[in-house]
Amino acid sequence: MVVMFAIHQTISADGTRIVYRTAGNRENQALVLLHGWAQSSACWGDGVIDSLAESYRVLALDLRGHGYSDAPAAGYDDSQRWADDVAAVLLRDAARDPVLVGWSYGGLVACDYLAVHGVQAVAGLVLVGAITSLGRDHPGAVTGDAMKRAIPGAFSEVPRDAIRALGGFGTALVPERLSGELGAVQQALFGASLATPPRVREALFRRSVDHDEMLGGLKLPTLVMHGTEDQVVTIETAKHSAGMLLNAHTSFWADSGHAPFVENPGRFVEEISNFVGSLRRDAFSRRPGAQER
Repeated sequence: MVVMFAIHQTISADGTRIVYRTAGNRENQALVLLHGWAQSSACWGDGVIDSLAESYRVLALDLRGHGYSDAPAAGYDDSQRWADDVAAVLLRDAARDPVLVGWSYGGLVACDYLAVHGVQAVAGLVLVGAITSLGRDHPGAVTGDAMKRAIPGAFSEVPRDAIRALGGFGTALVPERLSGELGAVQQALFGASLATPPRVREALFRRSVDHDEMLGGLKLPTLVMHGTEDQVVTIETAKHSAGMLLNAHTSFWADSGHAPFVENPGRFVEEISNFVGSLRRDAFSRRPGAQER
């Protein structure tokens, strides 16, 4: 089934224009997809968005500095800015019981939102190959060898240097054994990385933020999904985040890399749907008289 999607925009608190795509019935529960470093809302793939939109209202953001959103000169080191971007989209779309789905750097953005705006307007959290903090000596920020090799070349304005660094990073998003089958997708992800301004690629890493204290007190139901062979964000990072959370469910994909939704879209959609379905059942069970019906 092909689901029609639309492109919208809203203005964040600091005047930055945030562009996002939507699919699915506005009356359905919202899934807010937050992509990773040097990517865009296109990374999720039409198949994933179409499948999710059959049951949910899907909101897929272009984070500031990425895709069609504005790329301001500064502000990438401020959790408030990232949090306000997400809040602006939730308000603009009147999102119902949203579940935040953060991939890679998008997990950090989701944590920025929760740290600034709290959990009152959110029903759940999904962390996919995600970091939750950033900076040295933060266990929620440990990146893998592929990410380390890409820096600092990925920040360069010299095309040859950036292409070399981002090319290696791009091929590490999925395991090498799948490079033939998913080669076209890898090239599209590589193109999105190159399209992200070099100054933005660098600015996203010029911050230090530790969300461990927030996560340690977070009762929000959370699904931590991570590939065991992730070379961009280590599996230890995911285990740390899950260990901090009070209400965590884990799904560690054996032999999978950094982008589970690329490797196996069907399984990804099924696990998201099962998790969100469990939130609905829990909410029903807490209603007065629900157990007697």
